[in-house]
Amino acid sequence: MDMARRCEEILRRVPRGVTVVAAAKGRSAAEVREAIRAGITHIGENYVQEAEGKRRAVPEPATWHMIGPLQRNKARRALDTFDWIQTVDSLPLAEKLNGVLAQRGTTLPMLVQVNVGGEPQKAGVLPEAVPDFVRALARLPHLLVRGLMAIPPAPERPEDSRPHFRAMRRLFEALRAEGIPGVRMEILSMGMSQDWEIAVEEGATMVRLGTALFGPRP
Repeated sequence: MDMARRCEEILRRVPRGVTVVAAAKGRSAAEVREAIRAGITHIGENYVQEAEGKRRAVPEPATWHMIGPLQRNKARRALDTFDWIQTVDSLPLAEKLNGVLAQRGTTLPMLVQVNVGGEPQKAGVLPEAVPDFVRALARLPHLLVRGLMAIPPAPERPEDSRPHFRAMRRLFEALRAEGIPGVRMEILSMGMSQDWEIAVEEGATMVRLGTALFGPRP
């Protein structure tokens, strides 16, 4: 199956109300353009430098998401390139982003990255710290908190991710019920190529797919 057909098939299978983000790390601008022509409207990138060049080479309209770890020293460049940042996981990073946005007189939607598996090598806020972190972010007027994002431990089987997705849904709904002023819990970004269907069953409103759309890497 060629890439256009894979993209079209995924878009047919994903339920209404679930956004597909094409995880384009290591993929060419030509591949991204083909995905957009096949109906993909959201592009995710892990690295600021890669995204900068690729976005300049992709004239087709799309919404670009930062889905990899972001360092504070690249905050300004990230804000030049991305429409969303899904990986805010520290107050110093959030304050840096908010400061740059304040200088520009603009705002940016963002997600809080949650280290749902408590993995020491992985970025993200530990689940028990997320409510206080979200309350702190709510005091930064130029960052618009719109939901949560997580990358669970790599599963041996898709079903292995279900407990992590279920925990994320509980956290997401608890925060939404709290009604923190200035915070809108709308997006639950979880699920990748190997487990996205489980993620959707457990309440994902956004999935980040690489191989499922672009095919295996050469």
